[in-house]
Amino acid sequence: MDLILSVADSLVLDNVWAKLVPLTAFVDIPSIPTSSPQATLSANPSAWTGLLRSLPHPPISAETASKALNSTVASAASAWPRDYFPRQVISVSVLTIIGIHALYFIFAGLSYYLIFNHEMMKHPKFLKNQVRLEIQSSLTAFPGMTVLTLPWFMAEVRGYSQMYDDVEKYGWTYLVLSVPLYLLFTDYCIYWLHRGLHHPLIYKHVHKPHHKWLIPTPFASHAFHFLDGYLQSVPYHAFVFIFPLQRMLYLVLFVAVNFWSIFIHDSEMITGGFWENIINGPSHHTLHHLYFTCNYGQYFTWADRVSGSYKHPMPELDPFLEVQAANKAGKAE
Repeated sequence: MDLILSVADSLVLDNVWAKLVPLTAFVDIPSIPTSSPQATLSANPSAWTGLLRSLPHPPISAETASKALNSTVASAASAWPRDYFPRQVISVSVLTIIGIHALYFIFAGLSYYLIFNHEMMKHPKFLKNQVRLEIQSSLTAFPGMTVLTLPWFMAEVRGYSQMYDDVEKYGWTYLVLSVPLYLLFTDYCIYWLHRGLHHPLIYKHVHKPHHKWLIPTPFASHAFHFLDGYLQSVPYHAFVFIFPLQRMLYLVLFVAVNFWSIFIHDSEMITGGFWENIINGPSHHTLHHLYFTCNYGQYFTWADRVSGSYKHPMPELDPFLEVQAANKAGKAE
């Protein structure tokens, strides 16, 4: 998030904050003396200026005020600098809300229209208006997930993570190995978190809403209780506070795992491939939604195999067979 915030500050947010909380609104406060001819000191400031002056802000030195007011970029100076905590909290919150909606609608939309088999919507367990309900459930979860995730993002922005920029700091070998390390760590953690969410004392309160979708579409990927979505995201955030990870690589992996979460919810049951013994793909996750107590993993099958919860995708388990049977029965009538 620190990388995204830095880019957003440079492209948009510096100007936005300069307009929302301009430095010029504070120049006539006695603690900030200035002789700048550009500083118009009004004895009766407007109501808006008065409101702005009631906002908290970090100490503004006379030198800082003078430089801003006497420069040609005075209009681009904010009393809330980039490292001011309240500004960062608001900026990160807005970026998170925008980002999660963009990722969801772009990736889920592409998967729904390009990959998802729309014949599956004829399945007897496919709910009426299910796609709309999945989207509504997702949009309801996003605000709560954002609030709970904010401390992780703020810790990244404030420099408490182990993310780094220069590849040479740990070398190219570590950079390459950090990818499988990230995937294995998050996969195993999510396996146990996911399995724990199926405990009877927790399931009906937190995870059951996600299993409402027995035949999910890609829009079901984020259609869950906000606490459910947050808990299963914790390993992604925790990783960079435990292990070093190159900053740009982390961003790529974070987007990729969000795409994967959407991709495995397309109810597809392609069986017989070599990788299905290793990769926990859409076929495995389709079985999880149908049978509940199997295939808890996120990317790989190994945790399920070791822990006794693996269910192998077999052609006869394909829910599309029920759609085909219903179609034949309809034609026979």
